Amino acid sequence: MTFTWKVSAGLLSFALLSGTALAEPKTNLLHQWATGSDAAAVAKLGEMFTAAGGKWEQTSIAGHTANTLAKLRADVIAGNAPPAVQLKGPEIAEWNATGMTANLDELAAAEGWEKVVAPELISVMKPTGNWVAAPMNIHRINWLWSSPKVLKEAGVEAVPKTWAEFNAACEKVVAAGKICIAHSTADWTDSTVFEVVVYGQDIDLFRKALVEGDVDALRSEGMVKALTQLRLMTSKYMDPGMVGRDWDTMSAMVGRGDAAFHIMGDWTVGLLTAAGFKEGTDYTCSQAPTDWGKPGFILNADSVVFFKQKDPDYIAGQQLLAKTILSPEFQTAFNQAKGSIPARMDVDLSTGFNPCQQLSQKDLQASIEAGTLVRSMAHNMTIPQKYRGAIMDTVTEFVNTPAMTSEQAATAIADAVEAQM
Repeated sequence: MTFTWKVSAGLLSFALLSGTALAEPKTNLLHQWATGSDAAAVAKLGEMFTAAGGKWEQTSIAGHTANTLAKLRADVIAGNAPPAVQLKGPEIAEWNATGMTANLDELAAAEGWEKVVAPELISVMKPTGNWVAAPMNIHRINWLWSSPKVLKEAGVEAVPKTWAEFNAACEKVVAAGKICIAHSTADWTDSTVFEVVVYGQDIDLFRKALVEGDVDALRSEGMVKALTQLRLMTSKYMDPGMVGRDWDTMSAMVGRGDAAFHIMGDWTVGLLTAAGFKEGTDYTCSQAPTDWGKPGFILNADSVVFFKQKDPDYIAGQQLLAKTILSPEFQTAFNQAKGSIPARMDVDLSTGFNPCQQLSQKDLQASIEAGTLVRSMAHNMTIPQKYRGAIMDTVTEFVNTPAMTSEQAATAIADAVEAQM
């Protein structure tokens, strides 16, 4: 005998094996979206899960990805693996290798995920051929946010497209008595700018060094060149206030006209919108500089991984949560709040989405066609965490140690990664 359960909102129906009581779907999502537009966006998921008949609980771990991973490991060791966890990139594959992740293949087939999810994400969500995670969005990392007001006052006629043009623009901005780059120094913010520079100068170096983790590439002349550009930016174009500044205030500096540029992912859209700034008036968005003249896209994606459960309520909740995440309704509401674009390629962005999000979807497709789409190292989509952490720690040491040369930094980065091998 088979029992069939359906939520009132019509989001999900699935069968429970005979001999079990009718399940009441519930979940407890472990995540790190504790503040700002991130918290607002995940609240959308809770609202939709509840509206669909589920019981929503969440465990929010503020701060670094490492904090969330530490909590996850502690729960697993205690024999209490959470039903759902926000993870991405290599972390999905590593936890899948433990055999503890739940199999979502039946739901994925029924919902046709293979046909609608962005192809770049499918192998991440099913690292060994089975769906174990549901993607929530696609973030673009290599954005340049600009202040039209500051650029006009400084006599900069156009948003820079190359690093030489960027440096020339910054010289004019600094000469006009303004901050060129809004920044807050932290390992992930420093590494975001670092990888945007590497990518913009040499895409092949990016792939070797930051996707493959090749130590020779990390200590190469190309890496020294990228670090020299980063040193120019930190020493001359960023202001001393970057030390200790809250990361989510950087975008407002551009919106208010206190700084010309901000290099950061598209969650900046959520922050700018929440602060009341208008695209085209208070800020503009464009691809961060590249020296190779093609459309480019550094990709990051948030996703939820599901761990095997014994409680039928949690199992039912996993099905409901996964289906909710990949519903067009959630993909629309979540990404409008967060600033990213849907992981589903069939969602219409023509209404309700910021012009920067519409540009992101266009540039994503263009980068796929140009062969320039890459995943982000700084946001945990490429190399394992131990190598990523070694790179990020050293980059931040470089940013905060003016006496460290670019050559010394390249060697230190390579040595730090090599020590983890």
